[in-house]
Amino acid sequence: MDVACPNETPDAVLARLEAAAARIDTPCGDGRMVWHAWGAGPPLVLLHGGSGSWRHWVRNIDAFARDRRVIAPDLPGLGCSDLPPQPGDARAMARILADGLEVVAGSERYDLAGFSFGGVMAGCLAAEMGAQVRSLTIVGSSGLGTPRAAVELVKVRHLSGAARIAAHRTNLARLMIADPARIDDLALAIQDWNTEHSRLKTPQISRGTWLADALPAVRCPVAGIWGGQDAPSLPDIGARERALRALRPELRFVVIAGAGHWVAYEQAVAFNTALAVLLAQVA
Repeated sequence: MDVACPNETPDAVLARLEAAAARIDTPCGDGRMVWHAWGAGPPLVLLHGGSGSWRHWVRNIDAFARDRRVIAPDLPGLGCSDLPPQPGDARAMARILADGLEVVAGSERYDLAGFSFGGVMAGCLAAEMGAQVRSLTIVGSSGLGTPRAAVELVKVRHLSGAARIAAHRTNLARLMIADPARIDDLALAIQDWNTEHSRLKTPQISRGTWLADALPAVRCPVAGIWGGQDAPSLPDIGARERALRALRPELRFVVIAGAGHWVAYEQAVAFNTALAVLLAQVA
């Protein structure tokens, strides 16, 4: 399945996608939550990771927008969305998302996928929305009460120029992308923008048990996609699968060999294919 054209510059890729999107603003406390939507057809809602934005899905949007309406918000306190009133409460944030989707998707049923922190939020949202969620796919998420590998990141906010880019490259290699050769200019540009616009402290939610607590109430089929070198899950990727399967015996679980935490970017073609197959298998 297609990804962004390799001849496009990072600025061109991001500008093209932003220009092609319909933007919808919905309430988020006293501020707003920003949503982007591409294409037409059955809705696919994509929730990005911590310290992220819709840009985490930059290499997946085109592939699915050919025959779906792809909906990708900036989660509360991240990207262009304002902080939520209760920043440590995943259920309260899920209600903000649910209210927003009433505007963005109306009464349509939708498939839901969430990456990392977005997977925690997707689980809470699916529990909130009931039968309106057709399927839930969790991508490299914590929130299950399983051990999480400690990943030390370099602080970047005080840096500029080449030193800042070097720090982003180090952080991407340590946490997000398994093969350093795949850390390209687009990944660095996304990491820099996301970091600059991140205000919500997501680890306190991701390291809890919000996802595990939500999954028993989810009424749709559940699947998982993990990178085989997902840094927070190492050395035992299987622990995440076992934890999910204990809660959801019907779980379909795909491991993409050689990919890191940001599997949807690093191995976009394999990820897009895997997600498409999982969605096609939903009755």
